[in-house]
Amino acid sequence: MNYWLIKSEPSTYSWEQLEKDGKTDWTGVRNYAARNNLKAMKKGDWCFFYHSNEGLEIVGIAKVVKEFYQDPTTEETAWVCVDVAPLKKLKKFVTLSQVKEDSRLKNMDLLRLGRLSVQSVKPDEAKIIGEMGGVKI
Repeated sequence: MNYWLIKSEPSTYSWEQLEKDGKTDWTGVRNYAARNNLKAMKKGDWCFFYHSNEGLEIVGIAKVVKEFYQDPTTEETAWVCVDVAPLKKLKKFVTLSQVKEDSRLKNMDLLRLGRLSVQSVKPDEAKIIGEMGGVKI
């Protein structure tokens, strides 16, 4: 299993909305590096759900339930999406400040590639985030 981090502004699509919906297609990604990450996702992979711009915190873990396919929000074939479903809400949200303060996470994509909306997360980073958030990874 691989780990990822997906970002959304809560006013656009929040963790609470994902929980309400039960699953969603992760559409609208228009960056090639982020698109390549979507293409690398496999069914069963876990995605840390990060509230960007408002909140700046990891709030939950979603699970990839459908691997990449053509993004229905565009006719351009270069863009893909995946389907994700909520897996678990973090017991304690993990803020960007907390990630920055933890030297074990200094190389995390969240800090190195801050604007990238779909990022990889290394297994050791996932365990640390899980510990910080009060859930077992």
